[in-house]
Amino acid sequence: LARRYVIVGGSGHTTGALREQIGRACPGMKTAGLAEADLFAGYLWHRYGLRADALERESTNCGNNITYLLDLMREKGFDCGSFLLIQDASMQRRMEAGLRKYAPEARIVNYAAYQAEFAVRENHLAFAQPIFGMWQPKRYIDLLMGEIPRLRDDADGYGPNGRGFIAHVDIPPEVEAAFAELRSDFSVREANPLYASRA
Repeated sequence: LARRYVIVGGSGHTTGALREQIGRACPGMKTAGLAEADLFAGYLWHRYGLRADALERESTNCGNNITYLLDLMREKGFDCGSFLLIQDASMQRRMEAGLRKYAPEARIVNYAAYQAEFAVRENHLAFAQPIFGMWQPKRYIDLLMGEIPRLRDDADGYGPNGRGFIAHVDIPPEVEAAFAELRSDFSVREANPLYASRA
């Protein structure tokens, strides 16, 4: 579907968990100290014999995933006119908004890698169907809850009226209502300054 395949990701707040998952999925594959791009590339090679056209290994957050991706693509002479953007579903919307900010003329096709549905089992939330390599339910919910404040286009959000990291995102009222209701039971992931954008 795409002429070029680029895997993006350095080391961020989810990298440790990814190293563990890849280590379990590919016994014998070195994971210690690897950037996320190398982990995914190793998995694809180990499991399917596939190689990416390029790897971006320096980004530490979603914003740099996009800016460093664009820098790498321009450096390699890759076309930046259209993108098939595939990401962890919890961060898909924010990644797309970042790409719209830094490549506003590009055609973007969003494809979340999976859809997670929850069910109540033994008085606890659980995934309705197992998803290979998925976070534990609580961790996944924490990631989702952290997205709403980031996506908001207000003084505290990442949109143009806030920190300016992403393009404007419309959050539907029913999503805001669900967030407000869930906030009493679930935490909102705060940004970790260790992974802030580097100059």
